Amino acid sequence: MQDFLAILTSLAWPFAITLAWLVGEFGQRWTGLPRISFYGIVGFILAAPQLGVLPLPEAGTTLLLADVGFGLILFELGYRINLRWLRTNPWIGVTGLAEAGLTFVGVYLVANAFGAALIDRLMLASLSMATSPATVVRVINEQKSSGQVTERALHLCALNCVLAVFAFNATVGLWIFRTFEDVGDALWNSLVVLGVSAFTGAVFGLVVPGVLRLLGKLAQDATVAFALAVILLVAITYALALSPVVAALAFGLTARHRRVAFSQAQRNFGALGELLTVVLFVFAASTLDWRRVWAGAALAVALVLVRLIAKTAGVTAFAHLSGISWRKGALTGVALTPLSVFVILLIEHARHAGVQVVEELRAVAAVTMLLEVFGPIILQRALVWAREAPEAHHAA
Repeated sequence: MQDFLAILTSLAWPFAITLAWLVGEFGQRWTGLPRISFYGIVGFILAAPQLGVLPLPEAGTTLLLADVGFGLILFELGYRINLRWLRTNPWIGVTGLAEAGLTFVGVYLVANAFGAALIDRLMLASLSMATSPATVVRVINEQKSSGQVTERALHLCALNCVLAVFAFNATVGLWIFRTFEDVGDALWNSLVVLGVSAFTGAVFGLVVPGVLRLLGKLAQDATVAFALAVILLVAITYALALSPVVAALAFGLTARHRRVAFSQAQRNFGALGELLTVVLFVFAASTLDWRRVWAGAALAVALVLVRLIAKTAGVTAFAHLSGISWRKGALTGVALTPLSVFVILLIEHARHAGVQVVEELRAVAAVTMLLEVFGPIILQRALVWAREAPEAHHAA
């Protein structure tokens, strides 16, 4: 009997990933909604606290695979960032700082009103600044959207990620020191982690294109080379306790500005990217416990609403200055709603680093579950309303 149970356990993840892919394909065909919303639902239902098909997620292979999948998406996001555009139009950067700062303050005040402890308020506010690149990049690619809202959502998403990693690392540093007299040390350590992570990614962005040029295979073999480089980069950031988020973004950004062609056919890194995306979203949702989701539901709804209002207000306030209409500014703010996968991976890394305080963030579980399902749908609607993506259609 034990042997039989061991076999079933070993088959749990392949079964869950296959089922999630099938549900995503049929769900998208029948409803026109993004596939990743369905991946999240399947992962959540099959997880240990719910149906119990999947074992409790542990550090190791599954988390590493999820990080690699996330790394590929972050590389692609970094590749799509146009630094020249940001230099020409600095108001986009100002917009990012404004909406992230407004989100931090808004979420902090709401968490305070609900009686959350100081460290919990700081963590919730830090995490809420982020926008999930996994959701943003996947939905934009799936919808084949293009235009001002699409490009601004991508650029602001990347900025949000860097700011959130900095703020979250600083908060974790404060928790580790157990005293708020060491704020300077915590901020300095967070800056050092960001700097070394960015430097590591930039070195990859210089070396990999150089190797491809030497081989004379810059066009045909670029996808495999970049995928292997992202896997190696994620492994290095693991070993050195750096930020895989910042490193992968810097890698993509540097590769783009080294004039490396990354053709339309290579979006999502082909079959490898598709597979790892399913793993990423199933893994992320499988970390959630329905009891925590339910316990934090009231605060979660308040946080989601405040975060949506703050981001929309922050982007809309600078819409005209940055060269777009109020309407497109508001829709860009709405497009920054997705949050889930980014937050879950940051929390998993913090937990495995021994930061126990994240166990108390019940509201995070509820927020991530809400936005795991609805974030991609809200983003899809924003792109359609901006007339940058076709209206979702149901396949026959």
